[in-house]
Amino acid sequence: MTVIFTLLTLVSACYASRLPIVDLGYELHQAISLSNTSGLYNFSNIRYAAPPVGNLRFRAPVMPKQNRTEVQTGEVGRICPQATPLWESDIETAFLLSLLSGTAFNQSTNISSYPYVPAKMDPRTTEDCLFLDVVVPKKIFDTAQHTPLVPKRNLAPVLVWIYGGGYVAGEKSSENATGLIERSMVVGDGIVYVAINYRLGAFGWLGGETIIKNGTANAALHDQRFALDWVYKNIHLFGGDPTRVTVMGESAGGGSIMHQVTAYGGNAGPSPFQQAILQSPGWVPIMDDEQTEKTLQQFLGILNVSTIEEARNLSSAKLIAANAYQVATQSVYGGFTYGPVVDGSFVPAMPGQLLAQGNFDHNLNIMVGHNADEGLEFTSPDSRSSTGLDVVLQAQFPKMKQTVREQISAVLYPPTYDGSYGYTSPLTRTALVISDAIFVCNTDYFNRAYHNQTYAYEFSIAPALHGQDTQYTFYNKGSSAAAASLVSVSNATVAQVMQDYFTSFAQSGRPSSPLAPPSTRMASKARS
Repeated sequence: MTVIFTLLTLVSACYASRLPIVDLGYELHQAISLSNTSGLYNFSNIRYAAPPVGNLRFRAPVMPKQNRTEVQTGEVGRICPQATPLWESDIETAFLLSLLSGTAFNQSTNISSYPYVPAKMDPRTTEDCLFLDVVVPKKIFDTAQHTPLVPKRNLAPVLVWIYGGGYVAGEKSSENATGLIERSMVVGDGIVYVAINYRLGAFGWLGGETIIKNGTANAALHDQRFALDWVYKNIHLFGGDPTRVTVMGESAGGGSIMHQVTAYGGNAGPSPFQQAILQSPGWVPIMDDEQTEKTLQQFLGILNVSTIEEARNLSSAKLIAANAYQVATQSVYGGFTYGPVVDGSFVPAMPGQLLAQGNFDHNLNIMVGHNADEGLEFTSPDSRSSTGLDVVLQAQFPKMKQTVREQISAVLYPPTYDGSYGYTSPLTRTALVISDAIFVCNTDYFNRAYHNQTYAYEFSIAPALHGQDTQYTFYNKGSSAAAASLVSVSNATVAQVMQDYFTSFAQSGRPSSPLAPPSTRMASKARS
């Protein structure tokens, strides 16, 4: 047995020694694997910023210290501290299943009646989580390595993925991009794929005057920007073209991109990307500074401290526990407590306003889409009553004026259930309002801001719930759907067409697919 173990160790060491090493200047990083089936190198867990701990907590990221004494292999997985609202873990799935199956739902919807039980923490969880992954076809990588000063024409387009998760959960390796990258080699010469981590919950999304005075509001947006700047500076080392970067994200990822496009009101120079794909860009508008400060003070109260500086001096375990508790117990149904807020700097105003006023980066090529039923997942079972919509509006938008609520419920979405307004019950009425307010209007803002010169789409494969399209985006032939999914990929051809559209857009700036119907093989700009 000892001989066999020693032999396996030697083989493993020999294989590892053949994997390429990239010199990033501040560190040396070696690929962790080369897939024999897909021909893809995986450079996993590359540090792009210093650990945001101690005095760097709740601040914008900074460059990592130089560490060239040993080669980094990225063997240790990293995810940022996570949180899950009680409604999402205990009620939502059961309610959606009842709707999809037509069965009765009798579960209590009073979140306060559910005891809070801390979830078992993923062992990869750490505040030191500002890492990214690079996955690149061997042919593209080898071209960059074997050709000194690679001509720009030989560099490949880059696709950067920003995950969703309500701004409180998610991580860079949650999606397997193998199928997407393989499709890029069908419709073109391939892409370099990058996935980034960014801070979540209280760690990344604190807002209010207190953090502005002693820290950085929306630190996670700065994480994302820092990672995108890293891509611009370093991706050529992997065979990627820094002048052909497409950033793509779904839900909170798409909402993050919305804020990146409108960063600093468009007054900070060119974006570190040239194109953007926004899938169901999700963001709950917070219309009052007092609300963000109240959330911050609530977080400090849970920690039993009174200042941000005191919070910086606490243990990581206490901060992680407080963040998880606050998000779990204080998030209203459909809400997550945290997300981007107006800070007067990176976010000078709400992004919808910035887009309407022309204060954004105009020099971008945009693809934007949403699903046919975005809102149902975030609609409380209590919305089945005739007063459900008003209750939801008061909970989600506590600072909304009563006259505005009345305009929404009486004029824009009146209680008329004959289908003429797109709904046939109080529940579907509320779901449509949530869908429009948090997702669909954001796509419309983009189409209008870019004068309908966008590539716009709607994902409508039933039930077309929020997030369902992500399974199609990252479809891998022969793989099963995620265990947590309520629905699976029902049409592999549609999945491959979507992948073709996304990857060809990244490669050429215009989506196309040889599998699409002849009249739609090359997509046209939006006309709405």
